Amino acid sequence: MRQTVELFADRAGERLDAFLARRLGERLTRSHAHKLIADGSVTLNDLSAKASHRLARGDRVVASLPPTETPALVAEAIPLRIVYQDDDVIVVDKPPGLTVHPGAGHPSGTLVNALLALCPELAEIKGTLRPGIVHRLDKDTSGLLAAAKNEAAQANLARQLKDRQVHKAYLALVQGRLERPEGVIDAPIGRHPRRRQRMAIVEGGREAFTRYRLRECLREAYSLVEAEPLTGRTHQIRVHFASIGHPVVGDRLYGKASTLVGRQFLHAWRLGFRLPKGGGYREFESPLPADLEAALEGLRRA
Repeated sequence: MRQTVELFADRAGERLDAFLARRLGERLTRSHAHKLIADGSVTLNDLSAKASHRLARGDRVVASLPPTETPALVAEAIPLRIVYQDDDVIVVDKPPGLTVHPGAGHPSGTLVNALLALCPELAEIKGTLRPGIVHRLDKDTSGLLAAAKNEAAQANLARQLKDRQVHKAYLALVQGRLERPEGVIDAPIGRHPRRRQRMAIVEGGREAFTRYRLRECLREAYSLVEAEPLTGRTHQIRVHFASIGHPVVGDRLYGKASTLVGRQFLHAWRLGFRLPKGGGYREFESPLPADLEAALEGLRRA
C-alpha cells in the first residue's frame, strides 16, 4: 500500500526534487524523487510540476510513496561485549566498524544481526529493520548502546529518549585548543542542501544542543572533551564541533583523515537510563578502546 506524505516548503527557491530528497532523505534519493515526479506521483499545490520547479515558501507538496519492503533479518554470531542485560534490555559496547542496523549497501553483518543471535526474542518485533533499536551510533563510533528486547521495553526507552531522560556522554578528541573550557553549542542541524550524505548547520534545521567540558589539552593542537548531546540529531557531535572550527580528529566527513587514529576519535563512554521494569536508574561506563587510548598516549609522550 502506497503512503501519502504532505509537506510544506520551508525555503524559497529550492528545486522540487531537491526539497523532497532533503525532507525525505531516509527514504528518497534525489534521483528517486525525480522519478516520482516524472511518474506523476508528486503534486505541487494540487497540480503536476517539473522536478526543476523552484518552490515558494509555504508551497504544499504531496508525494505518493511506494511501500518499503522489509527483508528478512538473519541472526549472525558476531562477537559483542555485553555490559548489562535483563529480560527487557541489553547494553553492549559496540566496536568501531560495526553498522548498527541493515540498510542500503549492508543488508547483514550489523549489530542487529548480532543481537538477534544473542536475543532471539527480538525477532518477535515485526515490520522493521531495527528491532529493539532506539538510538544509534555511527559505524566508526565505538561505545555503549542500549537495545530493547520487546515492544513494551522499546516504547519505554523511546519515551525516555523523547523526554530527554536518557543521559549519554561521549569522549572526543577535537582539533585545536578550545577557547572556553566548557559550554553549550546551540545550532540547528538538517540535511546538507547539496551533499546528501552529510548533515549541516542550516536555517530551519531541527534544534540541537551539545554540552561539552574540556578534559585535557594535548600539545596545544588537540583538545580531549567530554560531550553530552542534549538532543539526538544525526552526526550531532561531529557537526557541532566542526561548526565551531574544532572537527573531531579523524573525521573524514566533517574534517580530515588523521595519522593519529584510523577513524573518528569518538567514543560513547557513559550511558544512563531508567530500567523499563521497576524504573530504577542505571548508569554504565565503557573505557576508551585500545586505538583511541594509544592515540592519546602518543600525544602525551610527544
